[in-house]
Amino acid sequence: MNVHHIGIISDTHIPARATRVPDAALRHFEDVELILHVGDLSVLAVLDQLAAYAPVEAVCGNIEEPEVTAALPITRELVVGGCRIGLVHILGEPAHYRRTARQQFPSARVVVFGHSHVPVNEDAEELLLLNPGSATHRRRQPAHTIALLEIRDGQPRAEIRTLDEV
Repeated sequence: MNVHHIGIISDTHIPARATRVPDAALRHFEDVELILHVGDLSVLAVLDQLAAYAPVEAVCGNIEEPEVTAALPITRELVVGGCRIGLVHILGEPAHYRRTARQQFPSARVVVFGHSHVPVNEDAEELLLLNPGSATHRRRQPAHTIALLEIRDGQPRAEIRTLDEV
């Protein structure tokens, strides 16, 4: 059986909202083989902190220091365990997430995005839409969150995880 475990985080806004990625988030990444950060990390040091747990793939958000915008792409597509995953920070209006995701990543099985700080985990029509929410700035959400993605024999299954106090 081919199983892959991926940690997903977004909208950390460091140092504006926290000085580092919270330990409450990092605990969820102890057994993953890859971490995806889908934008608004704000400084590259966030990637170094995550890389202590697993290799990191990331995209640029809309609130970044110049070092981040120079280093990271706006979108990225990768294949893990036979599953094609698209990464982007802003997916547009919630009513059109699915259509926008298909336009940007026509062959993706999973599209991971951020920006809204609102967790999304919707798998329909052979497209899993996944937004981990924010580990540091919950806005109007009841809790800080991250996501875990499991790819088992090419098929994705995601879970939003609520963090302990941040």
